[in-house]
Amino acid sequence: MAIDTRQIDQVLAELRSVSALASGKPAGNTAPAGGADFSQVLKSTIDQVNAAQQDAHKMAEDFSSGQSNVNLQDVMVNLQKANLSFQQMVQVRNKLVSAYQDIMNIQV
Repeated sequence: MAIDTRQIDQVLAELRSVSALASGKPAGNTAPAGGADFSQVLKSTIDQVNAAQQDAHKMAEDFSSGQSNVNLQDVMVNLQKANLSFQQMVQVRNKLVSAYQDIMNIQV
């Protein structure tokens, strides 16, 4: 249920290297050869967030229906985890949009 932050860090490192190359600066930390494909990392991260949200929603529905194996504390913890993972994904999206806008505003 937890998001693997290594993938997000790798995406951000790739964005920084592309931004550095676009601005004419040497790229410091580039992605290792044979690294994960950007679109695959992004898709898997979105899938993880989606799965966390669906699990939390299912657990909340189970609690609402009165199932005895689900307690309120677990429901609240899972809902908060899903909320935090979604907020993290939104922040990554904001960074991606910002990097895209920076690249698009570069004078050639």
